[in-house]
Formats: sequence, C-alpha cells, structure tokens
Amino acid sequence: MKYIFILIMLTFELFSAVVKAPILSLNEDIITIEVDRVDVGMSGFVVHKISDEHSIILKNTVVLKYDKESKIATLKMSEFTSLNSDALPRGKWKVEVGDEVELAFGYSRAILIAPSEEVYHRVTKSVNTQWVHSDIFATSLSYTGHPTPLIEDFQSFGELTSVGLLFIFLDKKLYTIDIQSFKILNISDAPLEQEYVELPFHSRVEKIAANWFGKGSSRLKEYEPYYYTLLAEYNKDNRKFYEILKEKKLLHIVDKFEIGE
Repeated sequence: MKYIFILIMLTFELFSAVVKAPILSLNEDIITIEVDRVDVGMSGFVVHKISDEHSIILKNTVVLKYDKESKIATLKMSEFTSLNSDALPRGKWKVEVGDEVELAFGYSRAILIAPSEEVYHRVTKSVNTQWVHSDIFATSLSYTGHPTPLIEDFQSFGELTSVGLLFIFLDKKLYTIDIQSFKILNISDAPLEQEYVELPFHSRVEKIAANWFGKGSSRLKEYEPYYYTLLAEYNKDNRKFYEILKEKKLLHIVDKFEIGE
C-alpha cells in the first residue's frame, strides 16, 4: 500500500511546477511552444509583456498535442475571462510570437472528490500538495443550487480558489485532472477499500441546497457512474480510460468515444 502511494506522490510531483515557454508560431487560435515535457490537456494562459515591469494575460490556452522527439507542443487559445470587469480599462493588445505561455498554474493546489472519509483521509495524506477541502466546494455548490456538481462548477471553483488540479477516486484508481480543460492527466492505481459511499462526495457539509429545477439540481443517486460519465465528456480520446470503461462494461459511455479498436 505504501509503495503504491509513493508512486502517486512521484507522479504528482511531475505536475507541480509551472511550465513557461515563448510562443514559436501563431496561426489564428493555434500556437506552438518548445518544452522538455508537457502533457496533453494541461491548461494555462498567454502573457504579453507591456513594459519591463508590466505584463497582461491575453488568452487562456490548453495543450492539444505534444511531439516528444521535437519537443514541440501545439496549443489552442480561447478567451480569458477570469478577471473581466467593466470597471477596468481594456487594451487592444494581441498575441504575438515571443509572448510567454504559462502552463500548470495552480497545480500546487488541488481538490479531491472521494466516496468516503477514509478514502479522503488516505489520499490527502499520501499526495503532497496544498489541499482545498471538499467542504468548501460543497458550500459553493449550495450557492449555485447544484447538489450534483457539473463540470462548470468545478471550473468556476478552480478560478475562484486558484485550484489547478482535480483528483477523483473511482474504484481503486485515482484520476488526476486539469480542472479547467477537464482532461485526464494521469490514472494511478490506489487499491483502497471503501465500506460505504457518501453522495455526491465526502464532505462535512450535511446538505447541499438545490435549485427548483435545471441541470445539477437533482440529488446524485450513484457515485461512480456519474463521475465516469462526467470524465468521459472531455476524454473521449483517452485510450487508457476507454479500456477501463470497457472492462467495467459501461457500454453506454464507451459507445461515445472516438477510439477505434
């Protein structure tokens, strides 16, 4: 057991440092950078230098693919909306070759979705990171009225709390996920027994307030099926995840994947 969780810690350390690199090429919303190592699905942003002392974030970005031989990563940009305010002036700066890309920002902070207190305790004690407790996330869900968390709930929570990584424990495996792109970065074996399941996840918040209607307003009835479905929405090209779902005979999820035999 200890050996397995040492492996989880070592794997996590590979994600913990911010990756910085200048833009090599730019074609509309697609850019490339050169880095020693990066994972598909890592998210970040493009920083434009205004002067020697000032810079500004222009775009969000996520890694689409990485060539290990050339060390070239291809990324897609999207609008950066985290700091939008009508009270702040807006410049007309555009992304240029030479602007800096920063990836894995916030990866030193994480949240864990676990089915029980024991699993939550064991994982958080084994992975060396700054954990934001699931109680805080549960409280935020009460404000949105979502006792069943949606992907956008995770993403907005990540922005508000500067959390970069989401961990989800599912059937003796620990999934490491970029909370913004919702891409699976790693799947580790974590053979922990769970004697019971808390819904929608372990927290000390007794009840999450619910809206009268709308997506996310219903109470979650099953733990694993829901989170498998949630992960599948943004990971239909992940073969390892695909094989896990096939083994579990979750064909209603597998049929939606973009992977051939």
